[in-house]
Amino acid sequence: MEHGCTVEELASRPTLMTVTNVNSPRRVDAEILDNIMVMAGHGQCVVITPFTLMGAMAPVTLAGALAQQTAEGLGIIALCQLLRPGAPCVLGGFTSNVDMRSGSPAFGTPEYLHAVFASAQIGRRLRIPVRTSAVNASPTVDAQSTYESAFSLQAAVLSHSHLINHAAGWLEGGLSASLEKIVVDAELLRNWAEILKPVSFSDDDLAVDAIKAVAAGGHFFGSPHTLARYQTAFYRPLLSDWSSFESWTQAGAHDATARATAIWKKVLADYVPPPLDPAVSEAIAAYVATRKGALEGTSPA
Repeated sequence: MEHGCTVEELASRPTLMTVTNVNSPRRVDAEILDNIMVMAGHGQCVVITPFTLMGAMAPVTLAGALAQQTAEGLGIIALCQLLRPGAPCVLGGFTSNVDMRSGSPAFGTPEYLHAVFASAQIGRRLRIPVRTSAVNASPTVDAQSTYESAFSLQAAVLSHSHLINHAAGWLEGGLSASLEKIVVDAELLRNWAEILKPVSFSDDDLAVDAIKAVAAGGHFFGSPHTLARYQTAFYRPLLSDWSSFESWTQAGAHDATARATAIWKKVLADYVPPPLDPAVSEAIAAYVATRKGALEGTSPA
């Protein structure tokens, strides 16, 4: 009723999405199955993601893990269609490898990228949308977390996957999150948004007249063509520091993680909550307290 329509009318315009996991191999927990059935029965989107870690919950070979992932995902999609034909579904891909020395999940690895590319191809063959992630297994915000996330995000984009989960803030294979990592990932996402913009090759962009106007061995800093465009010509980073080592040192030698800390603190300090009816705010707080108490097995004070 919050949407101003009946349950049946809501099914005609899916608004909600749930991301569910198969407890691989070949098991769906009762709570998750109940969630799937309720959402599909009401015509809302179900994202089915088998948790197929190669060598642990799936075969150690990529082909075997992909076969299992596809079978488990299609099994749940078939259930959704039995419950409500046409219920929207997304085939999730989360196949990756584990560290065979410790059993810990690994993400952003070559094996993970192979799985992302293959999962997207399988989805296109089946004409089903595909979900992937921008993940890493680093325990902290460092070079490892950045390059693993960058590889994962690159695979998500280049594979033409439809939905990217865990696109910002993920650490330690999903066991923790970080505000600094959110800022780092925001920089990665902003870069990709810029990369994916089409490049213009108009006569003005080809700049033949500007090239002719600059003498051999000269420069374009003072060119009218440059001066008319320099403020918007290039991507302006949120986090990157392009200064020299000397200038960077004199400014305090703040690395990317330290700069990310400063950014999120400023964002929170400058945040102004949108106006909200006090009665609505109280109702939300009461609902949260009730649900929290139910989940913890206690009654709200």
